[in-house]
Amino acid sequence: MENMNKDGLEIERKFLIEYPDIDFLLSLSGCAVMKISQSYLEDRSRIRKIEQDGKTYYIRTVKQKITEVTRKEREWQISEEEYFALLKTKQKDTVTVNKIRYAVKTDGFVYEIDVFDFLNDKAFLEIELKDEKEDIVMPSFIKVIKEVTFDSKYKNYSLAKGSFKDIV
Repeated sequence: MENMNKDGLEIERKFLIEYPDIDFLLSLSGCAVMKISQSYLEDRSRIRKIEQDGKTYYIRTVKQKITEVTRKEREWQISEEEYFALLKTKQKDTVTVNKIRYAVKTDGFVYEIDVFDFLNDKAFLEIELKDEKEDIVMPSFIKVIKEVTFDSKYKNYSLAKGSFKDIV
């Protein structure tokens, strides 16, 4: 996992996609697989437990919306002790969102495909961009249902508040 101390802008678009062929993703060179548990805290920051390649990382993230596509983001690695202490301040009206992320680098992009246990026929695809106007090249193994960048019910925070029941 790359160094998670990061300050800067996150420019990202999000898509609802057909459930991917997991075996195919795993066959791709450099496919990174992460098991992520994501919780939102009372202060609206986020913490994650990330398991990858037999190691566990704990990350805290603070985001500030600039536009629907661009956010100011600060994220850093925290200790396991800090993670569990912060978890006690999880927003009461939210659940921890668990997902498996398949990160595939191709065509000059990193395609982050998130698979959730509450969706068996759909998944999410996130793509970080250099700027909001950058053209996206969608690989042939991704079947887009629709772009959901501008629909708040598809944000991970909304999923933590229970909107996953409304995903169509």
